[in-house]
Amino acid sequence: MVKKIPKNILVVEDDPSLNEAYKMILESSGHITRTAHDGKEALRLVGEQEPDIIFLDLRMPVMDGIEFLKEYQPKKLHKHVKVIVFSNYDMQQEVDEAYDLGAERYVLKAWASPKELLKLVDDIDVHHQ
Repeated sequence: MVKKIPKNILVVEDDPSLNEAYKMILESSGHITRTAHDGKEALRLVGEQEPDIIFLDLRMPVMDGIEFLKEYQPKKLHKHVKVIVFSNYDMQQEVDEAYDLGAERYVLKAWASPKELLKLVDDIDVHHQ
């Protein structure tokens, strides 16, 4: 059996109960998980320690997910970081803009069970230095 390497994950979600739920699910599978409540807090946290994976909500106060992607620039500056947009909004324009700005995947929160969330994380290949 191959030992899974824990991944460093940042969950960016303005709903505190969802943040806690995602954190519990991810940590129960051995992943290192931090949470942010908006894009501005997320920028501060990635500046302190860059994650392997970012789960990013789009609709948040202070700084939304699209603004975060514009500032963070995963496509140009942080190519090894996998950004998964995790939202309940399925607006094609926002989906396209998120992909253009470097998002790897777009997942509707309502369709992602805890088991599916963990499978998604396990399927993402990250390069640890």
